[in-house]
Amino acid sequence: QVQLVESGGGLVQPGGSLTLSCAASGFTLDDYAIGWFRQAPGKRREGVSCISSGGDRRWYDSSVQGRFTISEDNAKNMIYLQMNSLKPDDTAVYYCAAGEYYYCGEYDLSALDAWGQGTLVTVSA
Repeated sequence: QVQLVESGGGLVQPGGSLTLSCAASGFTLDDYAIGWFRQAPGKRREGVSCISSGGDRRWYDSSVQGRFTISEDNAKNMIYLQMNSLKPDDTAVYYCAAGEYYYCGEYDLSALDAWGQGTLVTVSA
């Protein structure tokens, strides 16, 4: 059974940094596309960053390009999202999700098979 558990959210000031972690179990990371998604109040859930199945491609939404970095540790079955230069617009619940047939960057998220419970990131002075 595929399971994902996020951690690392919290309150941070604008310009600050946070690192989110996602512990994956029940599958091999290389066999799935896996990434980070977020949902702000009143908005649709959207992709933030993703590692393709096989790990050969990393995708970033244009709003976070250059500020966020996604990484994985296959030995520990963990993925991370390093978030720098945070802005109030980054405030959202962040989810880790994986899909065997999901294409990183795809607008339609229905191909994602499993979701974590989410972790809240609040960027505010």
